[in-house]
Amino acid sequence: MIPSLAPSRGRGLKAGTLLLFLVAGRLAGEPLRIATWNVGNYGPTGRVTSAGYRSDYPKPEAEKAALRATLHRLDADVLALQEMGPPAYLEELARDLAREGLHYPHRAIAADGEPRRNALLSRRPLHAVQTHRDLEFPYLGQTARLRRGLLEASLATPEGDLTLIVLHLKSPLSDDPRDPRADALRRAEAGAVRDRLRERFPDSRGARFLLLGDCNEVPNGPAVQTLRRRGRTEMLRLAPAADDRGDSWTHHHRRGETYARVDLFLYSPALAPWIAGPGVILDGSDVRQASDHRPVVIELAPRPISGG
Repeated sequence: MIPSLAPSRGRGLKAGTLLLFLVAGRLAGEPLRIATWNVGNYGPTGRVTSAGYRSDYPKPEAEKAALRATLHRLDADVLALQEMGPPAYLEELARDLAREGLHYPHRAIAADGEPRRNALLSRRPLHAVQTHRDLEFPYLGQTARLRRGLLEASLATPEGDLTLIVLHLKSPLSDDPRDPRADALRRAEAGAVRDRLRERFPDSRGARFLLLGDCNEVPNGPAVQTLRRRGRTEMLRLAPAADDRGDSWTHHHRRGETYARVDLFLYSPALAPWIAGPGVILDGSDVRQASDHRPVVIELAPRPISGG
């Protein structure tokens, strides 16, 4: 089980926490800490500033500093990021973190023209990196495409490769009165993602992969359920997660004052023996200044498949 990360008590892990991780490493191979976070428009976008509304305005420096402080506390081996700007912004973040002593030499970002992209920062080498931009599906009588695509990358462990797939489903906002909260669109996106996973991993008994990111929907919502199953076939399992108070929300909608868990880790059944315990949702003033989402971190303990 992952020990709780204190929300505002300095950076890094406490000595006791580090000891537990080292013990886990001796018992089941080197542990791997993976985090997902919607970083709240890390790039130019329309923003309300002290001087009024500005279009194509960069993320404020105070928010960037808060974001980096949070990433130091997460201390993850791999970071899956949503709402990252174009490649230059990912390079900026990696460079600023390195100046502060947190190094992510391996990086990947979705290869598309979207202003908000999926990205990865990693301490370990990434290979087989690709962006799935060809996921099409019927929607309201037309053919639509998964707007942000999927970012896929693999990394090596002593027990074989682990594949990470970063997604960001449609937000519950729409200009179409036929689907005012984009529920039908999100479910259609999820169906296209699930079908691609079946193509990529036809043998679910041995496939070890994580689907992680901002689903813009709670775990029991129809889109998430679509991701998890096809008929009677279980595709993915949901990793539980909570903060140090036992709360599980990851997104705060300030205008509506609502809280929901939408940032999820979904893992293939074959990966179950690697899940070291529930995920941790990080909180603190730096988290809330950096984004309207809270990051989630989970620990994996790579080990052989039972009977393998």
